[in-house]
Amino acid sequence: MNALPYTRAQQLPEILKHRLVILDGAMGTMIQQLKLGEAQYRGERFKDFHKDVKGNNELLSLTQPKLIADIHEKYLAAGADLIETNTFGATSVAQADYDMQDLAREMNVASARLARAACDKYSTPDKPRFVAGALGPTPKTASISPDVNDPGARNITFEQLRAAYHEQVEGLVEGGADVLLVETIFDTLNAKAALFAIDEFFEHSGQRLPLIISGTVTDASGRVLSGQTVTAFWYSVRHAQPLAVGLNCALGAALMRPYIQELAKAAPDVFISCYPNAGLPNPMSDTGFDETPEVTSRLLHEFAAEGLVNIVGGCCGTTPDHIGAIARAVGPLAPRGVQAAGFYREAA
Repeated sequence: MNALPYTRAQQLPEILKHRLVILDGAMGTMIQQLKLGEAQYRGERFKDFHKDVKGNNELLSLTQPKLIADIHEKYLAAGADLIETNTFGATSVAQADYDMQDLAREMNVASARLARAACDKYSTPDKPRFVAGALGPTPKTASISPDVNDPGARNITFEQLRAAYHEQVEGLVEGGADVLLVETIFDTLNAKAALFAIDEFFEHSGQRLPLIISGTVTDASGRVLSGQTVTAFWYSVRHAQPLAVGLNCALGAALMRPYIQELAKAAPDVFISCYPNAGLPNPMSDTGFDETPEVTSRLLHEFAAEGLVNIVGGCCGTTPDHIGAIARAVGPLAPRGVQAAGFYREAA
């Protein structure tokens, strides 16, 4: 493919019309393999911080930026077109667990800049690379009670979520994100707060980036945790006019197949993304999951051959080896066709 005469925000939609796009794999899995200790998470800047911070992966964008950059580059070297920022939990809501809520915006800016630098390093005229600014679900939900004895109880409001996501979006865009990815959605109301914040930012800033929305089917019920089927979930978020909608996490590809089929049928006018876990959890495995790159890539090849997907990658347990195998497996295949061009609201 020749270089495309578009801005970065316009290139990705154009590429998706012509070929499958490869998303990266798990950030958390790669960080876990480094076996970092408390001191490494803290770095020099937070060596005297009053609370333990081990496990706060988003903090590593500030304290160990080279490690995060190296992970991004490994995925890009494996063939990823689209890499996620290290911001899954970089909202003030999630960072409050570590008393680091005041660092949320800084984390998003820094994380996006790391991903931007990696993408710029690996981009070529024939293969541009893109930064997906990741917005995770937060540990608090607007739809589900935290108290089994009080179904009406809530520990967060829609407005609190909107404000946290708005701050995150500002940081991601400032840092250089090309796409915004609202992912691992198990509470649709949380997702709607994120989408509201994103649209609010677009309206106020005059900027508009492509948007990808990815839900999570939690078990064989075929529903997200807040109770919606895949089709109902799509109809709840389609007003945001995303570039792509899809599923990630919770399930491996084999168990995810019927729900991707359902989504592809329900949303004929939008691109479909799919990045499953590497099968089922397996504590004896180096990655914590049981699928090898060969297995995951074979399953996603079947999805592509069936005409179900446009964007494929990996979630928990996947590594650069998985992404490289996926890229090779689906490379020769055509992307899923979209019936109604123009549903997606073009980026400015």
